[in-house]
Amino acid sequence: MSVNRPTLRPTLAAAFALATLWGANASAGELVVSAAASLTNAFKDVAAAYEKEHAGTKVVLNFGASDVLLQQIVKGAPADVFASADQKAMDKAVEEKAVKPASRVDFAANQVVLIVPTDSRANITALKDLTRDDVKRIAYGNPASVPVGRYTQGALQAAGLWDAVQAKSVLAQNVRQSLDYVSRGEVDAGFVFATDAAIMADKVKVAVRVPSQTPVTYPIAVTAREAAAKEAQSFVAYVLSPAGQEILSRYGFQKP
Repeated sequence: MSVNRPTLRPTLAAAFALATLWGANASAGELVVSAAASLTNAFKDVAAAYEKEHAGTKVVLNFGASDVLLQQIVKGAPADVFASADQKAMDKAVEEKAVKPASRVDFAANQVVLIVPTDSRANITALKDLTRDDVKRIAYGNPASVPVGRYTQGALQAAGLWDAVQAKSVLAQNVRQSLDYVSRGEVDAGFVFATDAAIMADKVKVAVRVPSQTPVTYPIAVTAREAAAKEAQSFVAYVLSPAGQEILSRYGFQKP
């Protein structure tokens, strides 16, 4: 049975309420970018660099699980750009007519890794080690709404370990929550992206690089919102530019 922590799990309803409140207070002239949680550090730098080259433009960043961000957009939250951590979330965005299909493009790639606290003595060196009795709690994103969770499920199913690991799961609402669980030693191990593990190298270490059944690629697209469509296209172009790609590379993202 999955272990859940109600105090750490904001509901979708709460996210929608926040999105509605945010929408009511959105300011003209802002470029709103909704991006996957794993992009947090890199996109903060991308936004800062973009603002320096585009005087008068304020980039407002909204980070979270890709599926939750999409539902916010569908429910009316202002967003001019949507960047997802997997293709499935962007496929849903196209189906919901939340983005302009012609603007969709892959801009980065990543890898799923299994991490443990730096002081761990569990000696986890392979996915099968997660089935041992001394490994009791394993964190990963909820596959229903978090891309890293879907990648994790696919890899574990391919290895024949999904049922065993699922019985020990602590579901996270985004990849950074899974990272936090491991960094605080609240779980024995957790699945995150390689770029997430890198930002907490002093608190977590990579135990296994997980072979993914689906390439871990990140698509970005201009949303259907017309308020800042031209600026949104410019931001996407910057992410794809050598300058934008250099920033992403600094944080460990690879070219798609």
